[in-house]
Amino acid sequence: MIRWRWGTVEAVRREWRGCVELDVTVERRRAEDPDFVRALAYPALVGAPRPGDRVLLNLNALALGLGTGGYALVVAVPDRLPEDVDVPGHVVKARYTPLQSIVLAADEEASPLRAALAGATDLGGMPVVVADLHSALPAILAGALAVSPDLRVAYVMSDGGALPAWFSRTLDALDPLLAGTVTTGQAFGGDLESTNVHSGLLAARHGLRADLAVVTQGPGNLGTGTSWGFSGVAAGEAVNAVAALGGHPVAAPRISDADPRPRHRGVSHHSVTAFGRVALAPAELVMPADLPADLAEGVRTALAALCPPHTLVEVPSADLEPALMALPVKLSTMGRGFTEDRAYFLSAAAAGRRAAGIAGR
Repeated sequence: MIRWRWGTVEAVRREWRGCVELDVTVERRRAEDPDFVRALAYPALVGAPRPGDRVLLNLNALALGLGTGGYALVVAVPDRLPEDVDVPGHVVKARYTPLQSIVLAADEEASPLRAALAGATDLGGMPVVVADLHSALPAILAGALAVSPDLRVAYVMSDGGALPAWFSRTLDALDPLLAGTVTTGQAFGGDLESTNVHSGLLAARHGLRADLAVVTQGPGNLGTGTSWGFSGVAAGEAVNAVAALGGHPVAAPRISDADPRPRHRGVSHHSVTAFGRVALAPAELVMPADLPADLAEGVRTALAALCPPHTLVEVPSADLEPALMALPVKLSTMGRGFTEDRAYFLSAAAAGRRAAGIAGR
């Protein structure tokens, strides 16, 4: 199940919050093995590798050519193990894997937020934008901050994609614009940790004092090309969580006229399933009011079929392009940038704009 390889660190390429990218030579075991790889290490888990270190690698993602994660991963620096760190928490993430880690959940007894969260059961009407893909996060944030630059926006990361929040260079770049990140379920590495999306939303509201939250999975959406075999199903579950906690769910459907796969053109079948079949609580379904006419007709028809219980809301989006271009990250989804997939990014930004308007009431 794992392609284990030994390697030697040749150089440190770059670093960002919680992550180090390395050049590593590989001790080949098979003819098809590469001589050289780019590898990622999470110093909080394995320590900080240095040139000359012998490292144990997992080559699975590299062998599969994963678009968001085509790296070898450093499993250990066996000759220079990091010192023990005594964490006051008792919540285990990546449970019963070789790299299970202990974190302090925001609502645990030893947490400084315990008093604020112990009795927290309600979001007090806070708007929460729910999207399928991690790539929607910067666009949602841009749309929200275009309405109110002082808005406190928290990111609640579910565990359908990457587990370590550190993997996301996008999240690292957006950090100054966010009130903070809460990693939920098996995901870890956020400013706050939580056991599930429900407690993560409460941590965002009462711990990070957010005016608005965004829920998406981390990088690396999993899909099998079948009706139900995709990690974005959790977007529908997040809508239910928001409603159960007295929040205001704002759904950001995945809209595109650039995706080459028919099932993702117009409104993606992921959004139709997650919001139409899984989300039992009513939400606002946001679409841009200024989509190209041929695209708008199909999108409007697809989303109207989900109403009720949901409500279709059309929001202007074209004037949000400057806000998207001003982001400190390069917009990208499935290898397409803003110019290749304007509808996708403007749709996400429109949802952010709508949620910011609700927060400002």
